[in-house]
Amino acid sequence: MKASVLSIGDELLVGQVINSNSAFIAQKLNPAGVEIIRVVTVGDDLDSILESLRDLNSNSDAVIVTGGLGPTHDDITRTAMCRFFNTTLEPNEQARASVARFVEQRGLKWTAAADNQVLVPAGCRIIPNALGTAPGEHFIDGRKSVFVLPGVPYEMEAMVTGYIVPWFLQQPGGTFVLHRTLKTTGIPESVLAAKLGDIGALIGNEKLAFLPSPFGVRLRITTVTADRDAGERTLRSIEERIRLLAAEYIYGTDDEELEEVLGGLLRERNLTIAVAESCTGGLIADRITNVPGSSDYFERGVITYSNRSKTELLRVPAELIRVHGAVSEEVALAMARGIREVSGADMGLSTTGIAGPGGGSPEKPVGLVWIACADSAGAIVRKFTFGDGRIRVKQRASQAALEFARKRLLGTAANG
Repeated sequence: MKASVLSIGDELLVGQVINSNSAFIAQKLNPAGVEIIRVVTVGDDLDSILESLRDLNSNSDAVIVTGGLGPTHDDITRTAMCRFFNTTLEPNEQARASVARFVEQRGLKWTAAADNQVLVPAGCRIIPNALGTAPGEHFIDGRKSVFVLPGVPYEMEAMVTGYIVPWFLQQPGGTFVLHRTLKTTGIPESVLAAKLGDIGALIGNEKLAFLPSPFGVRLRITTVTADRDAGERTLRSIEERIRLLAAEYIYGTDDEELEEVLGGLLRERNLTIAVAESCTGGLIADRITNVPGSSDYFERGVITYSNRSKTELLRVPAELIRVHGAVSEEVALAMARGIREVSGADMGLSTTGIAGPGGGSPEKPVGLVWIACADSAGAIVRKFTFGDGRIRVKQRASQAALEFARKRLLGTAANG
């Protein structure tokens, strides 16, 4: 099936809000055999909404609309749906029950806004909203469907995974669009492509996309098939071939994040980690603690941004900083050893560098970062140069530090 996405909201057009909803919808519908062919964004204007809806509906099997379902004056999506399907708003008991549950759970009072939210276009199916007050709407017109969802991301996401994806999976016939994403880090896109060699010979008639970011390069394998099991076998076969060529750079698949992978290794080995950060400013600790259950292995994190804090909190000798500078191999090692010693953790991880835009020199340019790791076997350190761009340097350094720790646990981390 072919589907289009219509995103509604002035805030999207002026760049005040990033439209992440359309990306989420595509990610979830592709495996259900739905190809997103167009994504359109319009403002809170009735004529623009209707014009886009007519166009998308005529060229798609389904349209997913997000935004404009709230109770305020600029939420005009329900009005547009009534105009498009030649119907009227009416109270809906299913919607009323859902709003009542939400109001009761939050300890709120029933207001005129709540009354407004129980009005839905006559003739549509209700898509339950367990996380908000605006019910979703599903219009079926012959073989076509229009799904209308709130623009609030977490509300929209729950409706997509809980209602829309199951609905598409129940439809007869069609094909499956299957993906497998291999996540790599520590290797540039061009070098990775060269390592994989002849892409045509590697993947046959399937597709392989290189998706670079400050955190690494994702390799997305895609196959389109009427037989889901056969498609999964195809993906596994191509994945195995890629791993034979680039396994040392692959840390995870699909939605796995590096911090989750590292946490899994620490938990398996019953080990703990503590982090001392300078240039990354707490980003590593933030990423580690984003993982549920990270308290099992994360002991503590400290941001020792100043020289004095390195000495006071990590016992880095002031003379060491004076002689070698805060951004140096020697200080990075002392920080890793220091955080391990003061915390009692099994592993100490440290970063010190120059994020920029100022502070660099010919000897120590912007983007220079030293990362060190200390454990019972000793301490190792590595020098990185991440280029300019303060935020990118922090992101790349946090990724490199997590990968350094992962490889240390696996016994493959290189010193130097």
